Order: sequence, then C-alpha cells, then structure tokens
Amino acid sequence: MVQGPASETEHKIIAILKVLNESSEPLGSITIARELERHGISLSERAVRYHLRITDERGHTQPFGRDGRMLTAQGLEELKIALAPEHVGFVLEKLETLAFQTTFDPKTRTGLVPINTSLIAKDKLKKAMAIIDEAYQGGFCVSDLIAIAQPGEKLGSVTVPEGKVGIGTICSVVVNGVLSKSGVPISSKFGGVMELRNPKQERFAAIIYYEGTSLDPSEQYIRARMTSVREAAKTGKGRILANYREIPAPARALVSEKMAEMKEAGIGGIYRLGNTSESICQIPVGPNRVGIVFLGGLNALAAVSEAGIEVENNSESGVIDFNRLVSFRKI
Repeated sequence: MVQGPASETEHKIIAILKVLNESSEPLGSITIARELERHGISLSERAVRYHLRITDERGHTQPFGRDGRMLTAQGLEELKIALAPEHVGFVLEKLETLAFQTTFDPKTRTGLVPINTSLIAKDKLKKAMAIIDEAYQGGFCVSDLIAIAQPGEKLGSVTVPEGKVGIGTICSVVVNGVLSKSGVPISSKFGGVMELRNPKQERFAAIIYYEGTSLDPSEQYIRARMTSVREAAKTGKGRILANYREIPAPARALVSEKMAEMKEAGIGGIYRLGNTSESICQIPVGPNRVGIVFLGGLNALAAVSEAGIEVENNSESGVIDFNRLVSFRKI
C-alpha cells in the first residue's frame, strides 16, 4: 500500500494503474506506454514492463498472456487510496462522469447503464441471492436486474478474481444520466443512511456530502455496519442506504414522466419525490427547488453483508450494456 509521499517509481506505478483502470480490455506494454505519453509521462516499453512486474508481485495487476494485463480488485483499491489526498470531491466527479457515460433509453431499453460491482465467494452465491430477494421484496432495490461475472471477466472497471463471483447492480446515478439527457439539471448532494420509522418520521441518521469526500458513502456505511436493510424489509423499520438530489421546480413533471418510463423498463430508484421548496425526509429544500431521495444501489449487498457474508463492494464501477442485465430470479 502506498503511504506518505510517493517515490518516483510509485508515481509511475499509479499512473500505469490509472491507464489500466480506464480500459475494459487487457493492455500490453506498448499500448500503456502510448497512453502514458498522452498524459505527459514518458516511459519506454521496457520500463513499463519493469513496473508491471512490480504490480504483478503486489497483486495489483493480472497477466492475460500476450493480450497484456488488467487491473485487479486489489489494484483498484490501491488506486483509490493513492489518489485520495488529491481527490477530495472525487466521488462527485465520478458520479458526473458516469451520468455522462449513461446512454440508457428507457423507451427502447437499450444503451449503457452505470453499475456497482460486488465480489463474493462462489460458494456463497446461492445464499446471497436469497438475501437479495429479501431486500427486493422490501422495496429497497433500484432494480431486480443484475449482471453476473465469473473469474477473469470484467464488470465495469473491476476484474473478478479467482474464487469469486462478481455481481453488478444498477447504480442510482442512472437516473442522473437519463434526466440530464432529457434536459433536466440534477444536483447530487450527499449519500446517507435513512432511518425508517413511519412516513412522517423518516430522516437521515447520517450523511456524507459528495463534494467533500474521496470515498463512496455507501461503501463506508456498509463497512461500519450502520445499515439494517434486512430488518427494514421484514418490519418496515430499520436503516437503509439512500442519497439526496435536487432539481429545479419546473422540471418536476418531466422527472415524474421519465421515472414512469424507467419503471416500465425495470428500473426504479426514487424513494421520495418532494414538492416545490418543501422539506423532504427532514431535509430543508431551497426556494424553487425540489428534493428527491433515491434508494442506494448497494442496499441488497448491504443486506448480504448484514447476514455475515463477506462482500467487497466497488461502487460506481463503470457502465455496461443494459442487455447484459437479467432478473436475479433467473440466475
């Protein structure tokens, strides 16, 4: 793990990991050297191979023969840690990038959708699916559509390691993408833990503003065991992952229309849609604005973690084709 001021070698290694992270295919040393040059880093093919041997030894990259190398889940985590000091607000930037990359059309049910990628042990998949069903029945999932990947395959920017299975769940930022392309400016404010009691007492028990963090709020809340999604699914009372967005008041009708189209395509996500300048879930809303509370895309995996199954979550891990998704009940 990189700690403190990075050496010149470490800077080059991080640059290589960044290049690999931006690719959905294995890259060879020639291609990596060319991409580094575009970023203003001059490194020969031989030097790239030298640094790749180091990343292989650390488990940050995985060789794929002559095709080159891909970033591993461990390598992605190392990249997040290394970039954290210079990326306060990195999560907000990632959300905006994913929204831009989203091309999903709810009417034709085609295009790219943003996902979260979660890794679990192969022998835990069946039990995990049963728990995911619990969360879905409770109404706390963005969609019942998921993607499954086997070792060596990739979901977004994450390559599934040996002994694991990758589960891709739709990220709530899909709504940002669809609304933005419909002309609706939407502002992502924070991620949090929503405490459910009764409709008039719903409130955010914890929040982390996107512009002030380099780590995804949902991942942090799951690791801190601050959710009780399974309890909420059974009793209607508990703590779930949610996030807050705002739109201009005149766009409310169009948002309702677009969300109805998305629901027809199998994607929900909105937990509460407020009215003009009206507080929502005890969050004050400014003049001529409308607040929206979205369900967290990782609620189902939070429930899996609550059941004692080890889960490695990679939120906002990239985009995949909508046609790759299937109902988890068919798996």
